[in-house]
Amino acid sequence: MTAPADAVRARRKLTNRLIAAHDAARLKPFLHPDVTLVTGDGGRIVGAPAVLTAFAAQFADPAFVTYDRSTASVELDQDGARAAESGLWTALWRDAPTLTGTYLAAWRKVTGQWVIEAELYVTLARIR
Repeated sequence: MTAPADAVRARRKLTNRLIAAHDAARLKPFLHPDVTLVTGDGGRIVGAPAVLTAFAAQFADPAFVTYDRSTASVELDQDGARAAESGLWTALWRDAPTLTGTYLAAWRKVTGQWVIEAELYVTLARIR
């Protein structure tokens, strides 16, 4: 059996691959229906359909390359039903500064699978 922290890390790696492949539809199983996402510039996106629409719009932009999240830690609650993942993120576009920063994701185990219920991204640097 996979340890919960390892399962969350594996799910994160899968979402990174799907984003790099620009496959918004396949991200749906990773999102809680009521997911809340706070973007690096402080914008807020609520609900899985809105998050998927935002991803699809970015994937349609020919300048967009990918987002990559690198997990630094995963902490579990005492019941093993929720997890806090934190780490560093990077956003890449062609001919634009690379954005980097810190993120925190709240995961919840729903019917045996880890899904993202909230994510907060903070942009800390723009690198040319």
